Amino acid sequence: MRWQVLNKKIKKRLLYLLLGLVLLTCFFYFQNNSIVTTPYNFSTDKVPQNFNGYKIVQLSDLHSKSFENNHSDLVKKVKKVKPDLIVFTGDLIDSDRYNEKTSLTLMEKLVQIAPVYYVTGNHEWWSGKFNSLEDKLKDTGVHVMRNTVEEITIGKDEIQKIIGIDDPAKVNESYVERAIAEEDIKNAIKGLEEGVNFKILLSHRPELFSLYTQYEFDVVFSGHAHGGQVRIPFVGGLVAPNQGLFPEYSSGMHAVDKTTMIVNRGLGNSIIPLRVFNRPEIVVVALKRVKNQ
Repeated sequence: MRWQVLNKKIKKRLLYLLLGLVLLTCFFYFQNNSIVTTPYNFSTDKVPQNFNGYKIVQLSDLHSKSFENNHSDLVKKVKKVKPDLIVFTGDLIDSDRYNEKTSLTLMEKLVQIAPVYYVTGNHEWWSGKFNSLEDKLKDTGVHVMRNTVEEITIGKDEIQKIIGIDDPAKVNESYVERAIAEEDIKNAIKGLEEGVNFKILLSHRPELFSLYTQYEFDVVFSGHAHGGQVRIPFVGGLVAPNQGLFPEYSSGMHAVDKTTMIVNRGLGNSIIPLRVFNRPEIVVVALKRVKNQ
């Protein structure tokens, strides 16, 4: 009799353990595969009239991840917001789990929705395969920006400048990354005429925000921080590369002086394989023109 009671208790505990494991698996699957769309408005009198309501979708840090059905849900969510422009801020592939096929498949679908502008992340350089990947991205129709400037126009004289810089990991000397990024910015804007009304910077690294403010970019799109990997409610991200514990720039919109930086939490994972309270993210920024007070 005693053995039967004990046996029932063991079975009950095993059942609870199994149920707990199933729930935990479902929780982690949801956290790492259910994509959230985060909208922001950026309002300024510097937005040209024809760009009022212009929508920019930002994606980042796919890390060769393949969402279900060849990214169909991700693409559907992007298409739903009807973007005028799509920007991808680095780490399209992962250097340790290199899979360019899934990454290029996503890009092939995105260019059918809106023009796509892309800059490198550290993993493109660490992979040692970026030269080949760059050619394939260009063949797909992606604007690969490497310390370059392009114009975006709607109608006559309604011009924005979009600047994209390489990730400084291309040099493989972390102690000079800020200097490399600054040199790339200078090279990119060298021929930029004075008085450009509205400037957008694409750069993988959010920890260099103080550098970006020196050049008075209006909007900066960054990634790299993976949202802090684990997000603690009411606190923020736990850890991010190049920022360490409790990073200042892991997600969201940050404004200093004349520059606003938007940090995308990314889509995939790299060294740390799981996200917690930190779902993959699509960022949507709507430009709003306001009258000068």
